[in-house]
Amino acid sequence: MKQKKSDKANLEKKRFLFFEIGIITAVSLILISFEWSSSGFDLSSFDSIDEDIPLVEIPSTYREKPEVKPPAPPVAPEILQLVPNDMELPGEIELEELTAGMETEVPFYAIGTADEPDPDEDTIFIRVEDMPLFRGQNVEAFRIWVTRHIHYPQMAAANNIQGKVFVRFVVEPDGRVDQVEVLRNVDPALDAEAVRVVSSSPRWTPGKQRGKPVRVAYTIPISFVLQ
Repeated sequence: MKQKKSDKANLEKKRFLFFEIGIITAVSLILISFEWSSSGFDLSSFDSIDEDIPLVEIPSTYREKPEVKPPAPPVAPEILQLVPNDMELPGEIELEELTAGMETEVPFYAIGTADEPDPDEDTIFIRVEDMPLFRGQNVEAFRIWVTRHIHYPQMAAANNIQGKVFVRFVVEPDGRVDQVEVLRNVDPALDAEAVRVVSSSPRWTPGKQRGKPVRVAYTIPISFVLQ
């Protein structure tokens, strides 16, 4: 036997009724909530605060960023210019008197006197009784000879390299120029040319001390100047 539901127990027929009841209930609650008045509080019951509350200053933690300077531009390297060997370059070589300053390194040399014993062969003098002679004249004649025979290095002239080279040399007892060295250099090309021209010097008349030929040292500056 098939069971059938009772019409009284079928709630589907009463669905619209329940929906209306729910809508009315929700609207009523909303209206009641708007009309509801909250009880106020009497602020006069609170005691006033007479004490002064100190203000606390909070230090700022902001720090300025240090200024970053841009890096310096790179320095372009010096470029050496190569020139042909037969190129003529203007230049003038000047010879000046050497003046020793506090920074000038002066080696130890002897000064001959009339009452000293016979000089040793290895002793180098800077002044003797009879100073050496270049072609019968003093050191000024040698300075003129150097000016006429020196050549300005083409590489140094092309790159505008100038300066003063101090050269020391020794006039030996037989008149040869020996021990040529640079005391103060400027540029390898200028130094080499100064040593070359001094080393190629003709023989001198040697200096003498108590009638005996001795070794005498000279120091001359050679200035390379472009004009």
